[in-house]
Formats: sequence, structure tokens, C-alpha cells
Amino acid sequence: MQKTSPHNLPADFQLKKTLDTDIGMVYFYDNIVVFEAKEGIIMSYKTGFSILLKGLNYLGPKRWVLISNRVHSYSIKPMDYKYLNKVPTLRAVGVVNYSEVGHSNAQLEAKFCKKPFQMFDDLTEAVIWSKGFL
Repeated sequence: MQKTSPHNLPADFQLKKTLDTDIGMVYFYDNIVVFEAKEGIIMSYKTGFSILLKGLNYLGPKRWVLISNRVHSYSIKPMDYKYLNKVPTLRAVGVVNYSEVGHSNAQLEAKFCKKPFQMFDDLTEAVIWSKGFL
């Protein structure tokens, strides 16, 4: 049964699975993972580790790209990118921002991420970009 996507993406991006967690929603479009944090949370290794494990378990050995769709305001501990840097199947990180502050924050985060890192103003652009890493 096809899941209904909350995102207006091209037809070739089919939603396969969702995870509703205490810190946000995770959407799996084959090997593209879209994360939308809840308003006001603090995203860190401590708060995100269980989600990362569930996601890696679901994805298995496939290459994947993480897209942070920042529809809400929340905090990130940029030093914790060191844990994502160690995930061999993670190929790239995209960040979709909807504000200048979000864009500035993502520029700082990019300094801590050793994977290809790109910022976007639109989720569709981000998922199309991500296909180049899969």
C-alpha cells in the first residue's frame, strides 16, 4: 500500500515509510531520508541516536542521503556531526532553510560535516540534488 506523502515531490519520489518520534518526523523515500524536527527541540547525538539506529536498521546496507527539512525552529549541536561523519552508508547531507537565520546556522554546521553538504530553499531541489549521490 502506497503511503501518502506530506511533501509535494515529483512522482518518482515515493514515500516508503515514516517514523513519528518524540523529536520529529522521519520520511523514507527509498534511500532519501527527510527529517523534520519538532519546534524547539535540541538536536544532538543524545536525542537523535535512537532515530539514527532505527533508520540504519530500516535502510540496511544501501547508500542514503539525509535531508533536514527545517520547517520548524530548533537547535543543533554542530559538534555532533562527528557521529554522522562515521556512518559509511550516508553519502551526503542537505539542509532546507526557510529563513536567513536558518541559512546562517547551516553555514556553521557545514564546517563540522565531512560529507558533501548543501543548503537549499526548496525541498524538491534538495531531493533532486540527493539523487546524484546514490
